[in-house]
Amino acid sequence: MEDLKASVVDHHTYTVGPRQCSSLLAQRIHAPPHAVWAVVRCFDTPQAYKHFIRSCHVNEGFQLVVGCTRDVTVISGLPAATSTERLDLLDDDRHVIGFTIVGGDHRLRNYRSVTSVHGFDRDGKIWTVVLESYVVDVPEGNTEEDTRLFADTVVKLNLQKLASVTEGTNGHGDSSL
Repeated sequence: MEDLKASVVDHHTYTVGPRQCSSLLAQRIHAPPHAVWAVVRCFDTPQAYKHFIRSCHVNEGFQLVVGCTRDVTVISGLPAATSTERLDLLDDDRHVIGFTIVGGDHRLRNYRSVTSVHGFDRDGKIWTVVLESYVVDVPEGNTEEDTRLFADTVVKLNLQKLASVTEGTNGHGDSSL
């Protein structure tokens, strides 16, 4: 994890205010970083690896640039229906992407997330570690622990699906760190 320390400091450290919570999760993936980044960077198709998204709509003439937005429809059964999200960070050289939820019908107010993709090549083996962090307001009537548990569960499931999608049919087992 020493190799990831600079990224954590640069991209995954937040000032957490009162009635907010934050978390950092990691997923090891048995696939090269370029393959993982190719999926993660597609801001207009988050449903490719995010479990709870029914659809994603972007405006006609969409360009993948900082400031662009997407409108996400969430599957039923969650405490949300829609989410409008703005791309805040896209760094193809360092493989970092970040977004903020700026509107919609949901309970995750002021949700900001950063995802970074890190490649490793040791002893002839190539793998990737994906870090995803967030900070979010704690909804009225919820505790910090409840909010973190919910958000962590969603992020973990998304990272596991990302591993499944990018590992393809490699047949590797558990990829969690």
